[in-house]
Amino acid sequence: MHPKLAKVVSILFHPVLIPTLGILLLLNSSFYFSMLSWEAKRFILLVVFFTSCILPMLMVSLLALNTKFDINMPKSTDRVLPLLAAAVFYYLGFVLLGRISVFPVLKMYMLASVLVIVALLIISLKWKISNHMAALGGLAGTFFALSFRYGLNPVHSLLLIILVSGIVGTARLALERHNIWQIIAGYSLGFCVLYLVVYFV
Repeated sequence: MHPKLAKVVSILFHPVLIPTLGILLLLNSSFYFSMLSWEAKRFILLVVFFTSCILPMLMVSLLALNTKFDINMPKSTDRVLPLLAAAVFYYLGFVLLGRISVFPVLKMYMLASVLVIVALLIISLKWKISNHMAALGGLAGTFFALSFRYGLNPVHSLLLIILVSGIVGTARLALERHNIWQIIAGYSLGFCVLYLVVYFV
């Protein structure tokens, strides 16, 4: 993959955007979320977008005011503070979603994402695991768990997620931001945590 295309792919499917894209996909999937009113869907999307995208980006922007902070975060330890803040913001999203009557899986998606972020934070102290792939793995795990739990087959959504996961993984390798084991580890972590929480909780 050409480096410029790989960079565009990495931006389009950045970890801060995956939760919003995932919830949007969930709300328009073959599951039971069509029963939600448009007002409820709009509130859910706004909460998820604000807590998983806007607030983390603001946090990184504030950190970038320090000239010693590299916004590309080349070292794994550079990600510790942004990940810690993201975990707090995601938990805020979980709390806000709990204030309205929504399907529990939508709240569990946010709560399980907090667990993934905490795990990424701990691992990042020693190793540069892929956040991009963890986000996509979590989305895949969510859809597989819902599919098995409710006996539905959202084949088009699953194929789309798997296709995007492969493209993003290839892009991260092409940019030499991660090696294959960091890609696999990130995807496996996100998939396993979200699958277990969504399926069993």
